[in-house]
Amino acid sequence: MIITRAEEADLHRLLRFRTDSAAWLRPLGTDQWSQPFPAEHILSSIRAGEVFLIKEVAGGDAAATVTLDEDADSRLWTPEERVAPALYVHKLTVDRKYAGIGLGARILDWAGDRAARAGAEWLRLDAWTTNPQLQSYYRTQKFEHVRTSPDLNVVSGWAAQRPARPDNAHGLVEELGGDEAGAVA
Repeated sequence: MIITRAEEADLHRLLRFRTDSAAWLRPLGTDQWSQPFPAEHILSSIRAGEVFLIKEVAGGDAAATVTLDEDADSRLWTPEERVAPALYVHKLTVDRKYAGIGLGARILDWAGDRAARAGAEWLRLDAWTTNPQLQSYYRTQKFEHVRTSPDLNVVSGWAAQRPARPDNAHGLVEELGGDEAGAVA
């Protein structure tokens, strides 16, 4: 699998990842991603070079997506935690055709490797507060629960982290177009 940066033309596919996932999750009893996500927010992340697509072949349809950035939500992370060098995983989504083959774990390992190359100490994420299956998945991926926000308006309030670490066993080939190995995004 290869990993490329998303481009503005990929916005429709990125939005479809979200709606497809919401449709899959609904019968499982969670409302995760059921509300439309502002397209302008995704476009901003694309323009910043923070959104990645994972594909079987260059030019093919995306099998998965992830956003990797330095955006620490101040409602989840303390001021002390926010000054520690970290990268944050957002919107990790795997197309259901690729479910069950460990692609999500490989993406997380790639993100941890990228974080380590960028000099980060931590790979962090937040997960849907009412989705214990997703939280359990992240625990199996060696993320340690830090806290859950008591603010009911923070729907993705389960915060977790694991140390950033080099890992070239993920098997994802970067085709990022002139990207420096240590660059964050």
